[in-house]
Amino acid sequence: MFDSTYLLFAIPGLILGMYAQFKLMSTYGHYVRVPAATGLSGAQAARAILDDAGLYDTPVNEVGGHLTDHYDPIKKALFLSSENFHGRSVAAVGVAAHEAGHALQHKHAYAPLQFRMMMVPVTKFASFAWMGILVLGMILGGAYFSKFLGIAIAIFAIITLFQIVTLPVEYDASRRAKAQLLSLGLVRQAESGAVSRVLNAAALTYVAAMVTSVLQLLHLVSLARRQQ
Repeated sequence: MFDSTYLLFAIPGLILGMYAQFKLMSTYGHYVRVPAATGLSGAQAARAILDDAGLYDTPVNEVGGHLTDHYDPIKKALFLSSENFHGRSVAAVGVAAHEAGHALQHKHAYAPLQFRMMMVPVTKFASFAWMGILVLGMILGGAYFSKFLGIAIAIFAIITLFQIVTLPVEYDASRRAKAQLLSLGLVRQAESGAVSRVLNAAALTYVAAMVTSVLQLLHLVSLARRQQ
């Protein structure tokens, strides 16, 4: 597992991940201090988008933590971190609108979101199973290692596919969010660039996660080929 080539696959993903987090923190940190011209809070902006789509029964709830905002397709509810729920900044409105964008995807049965939802249970299992199987193969050694490595690769491929599918889901939610914010007058045209920068910085974290996953999969495949 930790062979001489491991760092060649791990370092690029690590660097990109660190950059993505820095970009998100700096961009969000800047625009969370810029008031939205309409004076709306994130919760109010999300509520307006949901109501316009006829999603009156989709609640907008407050949740603790920093940037813990998400849409729960099982509960059909939005959860906004306190900073974005109450905040009246460009960043808060943008993030809240993005989560509302996921609700719009759900309403319209957006295929990548539907597929991602289907993958959630098996991905949760795969997230811890692949490493356990790989370690078991290392313990048994010999021919068993190659067999268990192959199984680990197949399971980890599920995780990688999940990360790949997540990208169009996130970018489409941002696209819907920006369109709704402008069409409903929740942000001014001059603020659209700021909203885009916040949402693009957030999306970069998903790109980093996908790249890291792909590189990890390639490392496992490379390891398997050297066992042949």
